[in-house]
Amino acid sequence: MMAPRRAWLPALATACILAVPALPRPARTQALDPRPAQSLPLLPAVHARPPAGRVAAAPGRPAAAPVVRRPAVAPALAPTVPLDETKVASNGETAAQMTRDAVNGGREIFPVGPGLKGPSVLRVQVLLDRALFSPGMIDGSWGRNTSVAVYWFQAREGLTPTGVVDSATYARLQAVAGRPAEVVVRRALTAADVRGPFIEMPGSIYAQAQLDCSCYESLSEKLSELFHARVELLRQLNPRVALNALKAGDSINVPNVRDADAPPRGVVETLVVSGADHYLQALDAGGRILYQFPTTVGSSYDPSPEGNFHVLLVTENPWWHYQPAILHHGNEDAPEAHIPPGPNSAVGKVWMTLSTEHYGIHGTKSPETIGYAVSAGCVRLANWDALFLARRITRGTPVVFKGTRTRAAMPSVNRTPAPARPARPAVAGVRVDSSRTRADSVRRDSVRAPAAPAQRDSTPPAPPRQESAPAPAVPQAQPAPAPQTAPPAPAPVPAKPDSTTRP
Repeated sequence: MMAPRRAWLPALATACILAVPALPRPARTQALDPRPAQSLPLLPAVHARPPAGRVAAAPGRPAAAPVVRRPAVAPALAPTVPLDETKVASNGETAAQMTRDAVNGGREIFPVGPGLKGPSVLRVQVLLDRALFSPGMIDGSWGRNTSVAVYWFQAREGLTPTGVVDSATYARLQAVAGRPAEVVVRRALTAADVRGPFIEMPGSIYAQAQLDCSCYESLSEKLSELFHARVELLRQLNPRVALNALKAGDSINVPNVRDADAPPRGVVETLVVSGADHYLQALDAGGRILYQFPTTVGSSYDPSPEGNFHVLLVTENPWWHYQPAILHHGNEDAPEAHIPPGPNSAVGKVWMTLSTEHYGIHGTKSPETIGYAVSAGCVRLANWDALFLARRITRGTPVVFKGTRTRAAMPSVNRTPAPARPARPAVAGVRVDSSRTRADSVRRDSVRAPAAPAQRDSTPPAPPRQESAPAPAVPQAQPAPAPQTAPPAPAPVPAKPDSTTRP
């Protein structure tokens, strides 16, 4: 009996060894390495819901390394010459002349500055974009974002900062931008360029929470962000072309903008956010400007923070945690909501969490408003600028806010303290509120200053907010018969907008 038993024991052991690899992995082993919270699926999300399951660390998984805050770097530049936004003399160009042949083959007419539009302005804007001093949305019409970008580019390059392009500035712009052979190029669209889905974004924030993604509403909207240009400019460069009907392999004329995957031009050591001039600058270790982007920051009644902070986390394709209780004009009794990722989310394509609760640097669904509107306190960038920056910074990067709370006294707000809230998901509660469709994006924002270009819709821009009423002037020619002291005019309190006026 013993001999036969010894014969089949080795065979049984061999069979067991061969069968082990085919067994399923234990559930505990699989749970040790969940998908990280910031790595969300490609859009569109399927049955998208709040990423609560991706936030908590799995049992046995080591905790994330603490954020090491680095000291902020002081800017190397402090120009003393103020930005002059006086209109320059007409150069005879018009917006109707912006064709590919006219832009590529035309001659630059100097000076190029405020009040102008046409091929010369379009060349300057494309070169600024490629030089990483973003003018915002490219449209061939000079605006304040372009003035500010030119001013700081001149300062960095050792030129007299004026905000107006002369021949020396233009030559330097060409050199830094890589001397492109064409400013407007013929581009063949890829399958990724034209891929949807394209949806109609509902106006209700709670209806948006039921979507699978906050996707683009049309192909023309996607192309507008892909090439950093207004849809109106793309249509003018491509007459008789139905932008929304384009397919992979079709070619169109587009601005020759920067490469989104270009290698960094230096290590970003500090971010500086200006509340006075609405820009964000990325500085290297010597305080030199590497990149500059126009921004939208908070207002006097819902301001951005002031002082030194740092980046805690960078999240691409973020969920938007809508929390009305933390908004200046939110309905505190309204329920919270989680809006799925996408370019038409109020936080756009990326969210950079800051070390002050509820504040961050993020993208936007309304790039045409950047630099000309106000936010609920966060720093908003165009999606292409926000992604470019996010991929070139690290956790712990210092962020310095200056001039965000010194322009006007903030009125007190009588509010009932909000109850304690549970822990937030991967993306912090964002100080933005509900919004309507993209077609109404310009009407959602209040115009910040009279220098802002007129918004392109039927609604006239709101008058600029006057922080304090000036004292009435006393005529000098006829002195008053008796000295009188007029009571000072009360400073107007900013109107409290409703939940659909500001993103």
